[in-house]
Amino acid sequence: MTNPAATARLAGRREWTAFTVLLLPLLLVSMDVSVLYFAIPAITEQLDPSATQQLWIFDSYAFALSGLLITMGSLGDRIGRRRLLLIGAGAFGIASVGAAYATSAEMLIAARVLLGVGGATLMPSTLALVRNLFQDAKQRGKAIAIWSGAMTGGIALGSVLSGVMLNHFWWGSVFLINVPAMVLLLALVPVLVPEFKDPAPGRFDLWSVPLSMAAVLPVVYGLKEIAAEGFEPLHLACLAVGLLFGYVFVRRQRSRDDAMVSRSLFRGRGFGAGIALNTLAAFAMLGSAYFTTQYLQSVLGMGTLEAALWSLAPSVVIGAAAPVSAVLAQKTDRAYVVAGGFVLAAAGFTLIGLVDTDSLWLILAGAGVLASGIVTVMSLVSDMALGAAPAAKAGSAASLLETGTEFGGALGMAVLGSLGTAVYRSDLADAEPAARETLGGAVATAHQIGGAAGEQVLALAREAFVHGMQYAAWGGTALLLGAAVLAAALLRGIGAPAPAAAEPAGATGARAHEAAYN
Repeated sequence: MTNPAATARLAGRREWTAFTVLLLPLLLVSMDVSVLYFAIPAITEQLDPSATQQLWIFDSYAFALSGLLITMGSLGDRIGRRRLLLIGAGAFGIASVGAAYATSAEMLIAARVLLGVGGATLMPSTLALVRNLFQDAKQRGKAIAIWSGAMTGGIALGSVLSGVMLNHFWWGSVFLINVPAMVLLLALVPVLVPEFKDPAPGRFDLWSVPLSMAAVLPVVYGLKEIAAEGFEPLHLACLAVGLLFGYVFVRRQRSRDDAMVSRSLFRGRGFGAGIALNTLAAFAMLGSAYFTTQYLQSVLGMGTLEAALWSLAPSVVIGAAAPVSAVLAQKTDRAYVVAGGFVLAAAGFTLIGLVDTDSLWLILAGAGVLASGIVTVMSLVSDMALGAAPAAKAGSAASLLETGTEFGGALGMAVLGSLGTAVYRSDLADAEPAARETLGGAVATAHQIGGAAGEQVLALAREAFVHGMQYAAWGGTALLLGAAVLAAALLRGIGAPAPAAAEPAGATGARAHEAAYN
């Protein structure tokens, strides 16, 4: 009997060239998460936003992105992933110009919302197209490993690039970076990337769109606010509302034949486990970033550009982690490679737990080891989840992976951030109210007091912050060791799926597109 994996069509130079083009939108969407870090002082000076408007300038992009991921993944399966990618690229480019030349805070917020809408089309489309371009399991694993590394690197690169641009141009230049890349994408994708879509998608369920947004947005908002301000009744109410709508959304998906999230996605043994483990990995990644960025700037006293440049140092080892893990997963049971990735990430958290108030190299080493383990996990479980999903539903599968990443990141910042904040406030119980709230508040208070008294306040605040970071790091270590055990149990025996065998009979239309492409 012929092994379907052995007969899978190998991708050639043209597919790899198309894949390289698909990395462009991925880099830009991930960069836009951090591109405003340096620009906000200049934006504040020119547009004079209120405190609330300033928060929305930051958060509107992430909210629009996370709220529409599920919808856009399902839409791409229906109208075509390449078509949705091109629509999203056009919207992203137009929104970038609008943001660059915004004349008011309201206009900039609106442009950031449109950027988030465009990003929600680009992220699942690129990952779904990777699933379709690479039918061979080994090649797909390598491609997704590169994809995961590019996404992680883009977030770090965004803050650095924005700092460099702002040293030479006005604040709107950080958005205009997107325009040439989007023009190049619009020119090359129709030539290099074939169209893929579900040949029998069913009717689009419009009612599921507001339900999915009502489920996702309150939870993401509540988690973000808990990380920033603590467990206030309003924030807990947001979580409750989101979970209630989430329950209604799941019930609707389980009862409809034309559901936005197809039940066939969860028939593959590795899909649900992949989503869950990817969410845990994002929890650790964003939860650690909450502390390391503040440590570099407020504990070590670095400027924002200097801190951003130092934060690139861990990328040296991160770049090798995903390709190495892909090779290891081809030689041994991926359950053990994923579990090893979680253990490696736990070791990174352990190093962070040993940091004191003057440990630059130790914090960078911890961040690098942790990120290497997390990228190992995310690349392998993403490949596993996409491989377990029917090719015709790749857009929906990719959108669920990305939504899990958004949830995990917000949850990591909320849980680990709240743990660290609780320790910080306990250590500074007798300090000034502003200094007791946040480390940033303590820095401002110390500058106002000045002299030896100000230095003492700052020293105490830095020690309290590091103490809280240590507790959060030990909590993260315990979580990741538990995740390693869970990965070994859930993934044991799940090998690289055979793409041809995993496709339903209705996926012949997608294969016809591939034949035409060749």
